[in-house]
Amino acid sequence: MKTLRLVLGDQLNRNHSWFNTPDQNKLYFMAEMRQETDYVTHHIQKIIGFFAAMRAFAEDLREQGHEVIYLNLDHPDNTQDLQANLLAQIKKHHITQFEYLEPDEFRLDHQLKNICKNLDLPSHCEDTEHFYTSKKELEEFFQGKKQMIMESFYRSMRKKHQILMLDGKPEGDQWNFDQDNRKKWKGSPGIPAIVHCNNEVGDLIKLLKKEGVNSIGSLQNETLDWPINLTQAENLLDYFCEHLLENFGNYQDAMHTQEHFLFHSRLSFALNTKIISPKRVIDKAIETYRNQTSSKISLNQLEGFVRQILGWREYMRGIYWKEMPTYKNLNRLENHNALPDFYWTADTKMNCMHHAIKQSLDHAYAHHIQRLMITGNYALLTQSHPDQVDQWYLGIYIDAIEWVELPNTRGMSQWADGGIVATKPYVSSGNYIQKMSNYCDSCQYNHKKKTGEDACPFNSLYWNFLSEKQAHFSKNNRMAMMLSLLRKMDENELSDIKKRAQHIMVNPQLY
Repeated sequence: MKTLRLVLGDQLNRNHSWFNTPDQNKLYFMAEMRQETDYVTHHIQKIIGFFAAMRAFAEDLREQGHEVIYLNLDHPDNTQDLQANLLAQIKKHHITQFEYLEPDEFRLDHQLKNICKNLDLPSHCEDTEHFYTSKKELEEFFQGKKQMIMESFYRSMRKKHQILMLDGKPEGDQWNFDQDNRKKWKGSPGIPAIVHCNNEVGDLIKLLKKEGVNSIGSLQNETLDWPINLTQAENLLDYFCEHLLENFGNYQDAMHTQEHFLFHSRLSFALNTKIISPKRVIDKAIETYRNQTSSKISLNQLEGFVRQILGWREYMRGIYWKEMPTYKNLNRLENHNALPDFYWTADTKMNCMHHAIKQSLDHAYAHHIQRLMITGNYALLTQSHPDQVDQWYLGIYIDAIEWVELPNTRGMSQWADGGIVATKPYVSSGNYIQKMSNYCDSCQYNHKKKTGEDACPFNSLYWNFLSEKQAHFSKNNRMAMMLSLLRKMDENELSDIKKRAQHIMVNPQLY
């Protein structure tokens, strides 16, 4: 029997059992598809990153003795129809069985199941051997419970996999050190020069231009500075553990105009394409912590990093598969405004928005607080339609694959799911931004003022949002204090605040 095995662009797991031993009866198929470049308008670094990583993976498999068919975007045999491509290879190579790895996106899972129905041969789906959990594990864990709180899931994961546990208890007698991880970075401690990947991608840039693939963002010097193979990912991991982990937790929420990455690992793209496994990343971080001789890495730094991968990442995937496909259409707050045009240009007077968006356009990256409390916060306060917010986030970030982007954006950021993911909406005034960044220092707006020409737009938008949406939060205990303050506000002051907020929402280009 000769088997055709499909490998998708986010399934680049060199350590998967499929690849243990070369077999002349196993033929691997990979293709660069317009359905993947075009379902939203992606950042150019995202498209190139996926194609470059796919090509590197195919070459690695060939070097290991595997037989690989790889169709470039402009290959004459690439029909740009996945089913037609597969049928052509099945016929050409006399395939008797089709196998594929379980997709992590609902649309691809649905597409491949339908394709298998149309194949006149046995088909089989296998696990990607990447995640700590199965698709159904979170659903089973929360069965019968009223709320799906991430913290309880995270604790169960720690226990199940014996990560940072001692005699059945969490190390340090504390599960979560988040309260210790909210420091503002003021230029110290210093950040060592980052490790660069320097992948030459001029040929891919020319290919996308020739084929008319639309994109957003930029790429300087025809060089991609993201890991496209396991060696580069391991180098980034080593650099993070040796130089950044000691300050990661403290400053994981900090933002600064002069630093794009701060103490973050830059491993999200390699993780989400499965180039490197979450277990490898966590094991390496813990190993570094255990083997240190100077105790410079405190437990709160390590736990904050582990929680993002073992807790939040696995939790988001579980939410996605539990709630899809209806989750993609939720709009509980009934927001319908258009996302402002400056999300694609960074042309705004608001310093925080300008820097967060400009960084995203330049690097296809922003860390979780920039996404949540700057661009996401503004989108929610201006009551932008979650469909538009989803499309922007899914397109602009190199690590954005729907299973992780959708619950983070529609759930955590926009509260469009009505509280499935987050127990309260993550909105704030300018005070939070000033507390966690230096963005306000050089901004023309005053983060303390609610009204007036120089008042921070976030302030009037914040109170206007609470006023307009208060019916949605009347029974939300976590919103009770702010709603109480809203009710005590002077009517004339609130009226002025709402007028300014409405002007901002109607004329975003002026701000």
